[in-house]
Amino acid sequence: MLSAHPSDAILQWLRRAPLVVGFSGGLDSTVLLHWLAATTGLCPAGLRALHVHHGLHPDAERWAAHCEAACRRLGVPLRVVRVSVPRDDGEGPEAAARRARHAAFEAELAEGEVLALAHHRDDQAETFLLRALRGSGVDGLGAMRAWRRCGRGWLWRPLLATPRAELLAYARTHGLDWLEDPANADTAFDRNFLRHRVLPLLRERWPHADAGFARSAALSAEAATLLEDADAAALAAATADAPDTLSVPALCALPPARRARVLRRWIASLALPPLPARGIERIEEDLLQARPDAAASFAWDGARIRRWRALLHAERPRPPLPRDWDAAWDGCAPLLLPDGGLLRLLPEGAGFGCTLRARARRGGERIVLPGRRHSHALKHVLQERRVPPWLREHLPLLCADDGTVLAAGDLVLSAALVERLRGAGARLAWRPRPD
Repeated sequence: MLSAHPSDAILQWLRRAPLVVGFSGGLDSTVLLHWLAATTGLCPAGLRALHVHHGLHPDAERWAAHCEAACRRLGVPLRVVRVSVPRDDGEGPEAAARRARHAAFEAELAEGEVLALAHHRDDQAETFLLRALRGSGVDGLGAMRAWRRCGRGWLWRPLLATPRAELLAYARTHGLDWLEDPANADTAFDRNFLRHRVLPLLRERWPHADAGFARSAALSAEAATLLEDADAAALAAATADAPDTLSVPALCALPPARRARVLRRWIASLALPPLPARGIERIEEDLLQARPDAAASFAWDGARIRRWRALLHAERPRPPLPRDWDAAWDGCAPLLLPDGGLLRLLPEGAGFGCTLRARARRGGERIVLPGRRHSHALKHVLQERRVPPWLREHLPLLCADDGTVLAAGDLVLSAALVERLRGAGARLAWRPRPD
């Protein structure tokens, strides 16, 4: 028996959601798969296993074959997913393999499925120590959560309160056969160094060290959950016209500690890379304290935050529209722009009834606005409408055959185009960035 007792809420999920076990063939996942398959009534909606083949070790094929044989004995369907692990991205093979593995798990989960992973109490203690050594706050010290969202489904760690010694005893009692990855003994890896050198020493003095670290992780997770509720409210209050913009005055009205948490939550909500160690400090000094008319920005790891007037804008940097880009467009089908943006005429298929030209800005353009008799410099119109300078670099122009500017994206429309669209019951829509 294992001291793993799903809560009533999780049992409710398992009654209607298929269960997927992340199965490496090692001790931990072998015990988890056997326990789930042997526990009557725990998986009424179905149980299957998923093995991620990294291809990094010479024995990877043998490991996959071992997992297939183990699943056949248990009568559990197995899917083997092969992934490519980048070897030169700077994060190291262990982290790269973990990232590839979790991406595969998320991609494989169907809507509402539950992914069960075999992390146990010793793993939790190691994670807590690693994050403490990196200077994490309560979010990081909360370590691994027993239940959370994962892709289109959920992730469940039923053994998180179970010590590894109990898993080993279970495996021996049931005569289970498992794989040993030789990389797990290599103390060049931080986690292995803690596992084989640091924690045994701590247990000599404090036999219940693992339980203490795991308990601290659980308390940190509880504190983080309480903070997250207030963070979400503060972020909603500071969000401006779009999810990727924040109000500088609203941010500055928050206490520094709350402001830091809101900024990190904002970046995570946009699926941008996490801020670096001094990221909050840089935003405070370079952006929040900048003059409103300064072109202040902070870039890191393929992401960027800009300050313009009273707003912060976050994005993944993209090259502007090529100055020589020019395309014919009749409006009947969406027009994909070179920078990943999209120009559409709604409803789909409406069409202009003629072919217009779509091109990039080149400078000096003028446009006749609705209700005006004379043309205005497009540059001045965009400034008056507070269009950020970097967004102007992606702004597609719609022109007549004679070069007359009819529209700048969907932000500025000419009198002639407004009249044409009104007569056709249509609307011009510009999506400036890829989804």
